[in-house]
Amino acid sequence: MSGPRRNAIRPRTRSEIAANRRRRTHRCWGHLVAAPLWPLHGANLGTLLRTCDAVGACLAVPRFPWVPEALARGNTLRKPTCVHTTGDPAGWLAGRREAGWRLIGVELADEATRLGDLPAARTPTVAVLGHEQDGIPAEALDLLDGAVEIPMVGHGQSLNVAVAGSLVLYKLAGLM
Repeated sequence: MSGPRRNAIRPRTRSEIAANRRRRTHRCWGHLVAAPLWPLHGANLGTLLRTCDAVGACLAVPRFPWVPEALARGNTLRKPTCVHTTGDPAGWLAGRREAGWRLIGVELADEATRLGDLPAARTPTVAVLGHEQDGIPAEALDLLDGAVEIPMVGHGQSLNVAVAGSLVLYKLAGLM
């Protein structure tokens, strides 16, 4: 059989994709923030910045000297992005919590919700991402409203912070 294919997949054009996007530019999306406040590698921040743009989230980062360069390198869209900086990660999280935000840590913990069971964020939510080797520090764990765990079947115990954060952000944004 060498006739025309039925149901051929046709990729959307750039203009079709753009037509389905949000119309307004943003300074702060206001409902979802990824918070890798104890990063180990700059490349992960760049990847998370791109994911934040994709899901309509903001990024919160520590005030480390190398962070601005890492974000500039990672911003492959070359458009303004919503980035919050803090010199006091635990204090910043406490401020969000006092303002009524929900704090969800990406952490292997007792009572953690499996990623597949994580509901989309219906209230302002911060996805707290820990250090890749040490996880979320104790002073920040005490502030969390809950934790989400990403099940794994291989030998590793966890994913890198950019991959884990991206999966959780897509789930919280209700896009998967």
